[in-house]
Amino acid sequence: MINARIVATGSYLPGEPVSNDDLVARGVDTSDAWITERTGIRFRHLTPASQSASDLALNASLAALEAGGLRPADVDLVIVATSTPDYIFPSTAALLQAKLGIANGSAAFDVQAVCSGFIYGLTIAEKFIRSGSHKRALVVGAEVFSRILDWTDRGTCVLFGDGAGAVVLEASDTPGILASALHADGSYHGILSVAGGIASGQVTGDPFLRMDGQAVFKFAVKVLGEVANEVLDAAKLQIADLDWLIPHQANARILQATAKRLGVSPDKVIMTVDRHGNTSAASIPLALDLAVRDGRVQRGQRVILEGVGGGFTWGAVLLQF
Repeated sequence: MINARIVATGSYLPGEPVSNDDLVARGVDTSDAWITERTGIRFRHLTPASQSASDLALNASLAALEAGGLRPADVDLVIVATSTPDYIFPSTAALLQAKLGIANGSAAFDVQAVCSGFIYGLTIAEKFIRSGSHKRALVVGAEVFSRILDWTDRGTCVLFGDGAGAVVLEASDTPGILASALHADGSYHGILSVAGGIASGQVTGDPFLRMDGQAVFKFAVKVLGEVANEVLDAAKLQIADLDWLIPHQANARILQATAKRLGVSPDKVIMTVDRHGNTSAASIPLALDLAVRDGRVQRGQRVILEGVGGGFTWGAVLLQF
């Protein structure tokens, strides 16, 4: 039986950290206390005009490949989860493939499931590997959300940041991904969306992120609790068998409420949202990479990665690292 196992992680945050006080100095009608008390966010990173999502993805990918002692040519599948691609087309994954110099004709494509995108991408890559068609996948979450924010709307602009995280998933005899689950319910699309587009060279609709914060909070806590239990049940494991929970880093209150709902001790929850804000599809691999590099997540431990995002989409992956 072919298993799919994460063998390396990497991440990248652009520029210098921007504090809550920095936002106030830039004219955002808010305060450090207001943001910190409601979200737990203290810093975020904003991408300079000279960089795009594929550039962030490149840096995270190179970090992951280096950590795994691998070359770009060792990869035969590239999946990028993003809601903020470089172009309408080609895909950010194709651009990343070119920047990495991968010239083996392997598959490369984007996944758009917003903040659940990395979970979707990882689950898709697992299916490719377990089928035997591919041996090693690079799965990346990369976002430049700062470019779709209305900086006059303090209810949203203070929450988000830019960044990228990557993992290398490869075929292995050792158990890796133990269970996964993906879900969506499009009837909730109105509570979190960027309802804009491009037609005849003009922006149509609203090009900025809009969110009903209370509705998102209630929905997120409910489904994150349900999907974590779903993957544990599928693997015939219990919460007590879990070493770490790494949820999408939306805000501290959602993470805390999810952990409480599941009965997970706070010291088993990886939380990095204070450092980089909500980086959408990048947030889970960013948090995973940090926890791997600081020694908290270690080989053989059981970890749940889970996300929820606009669409609405949600999902989880239970892995033995």
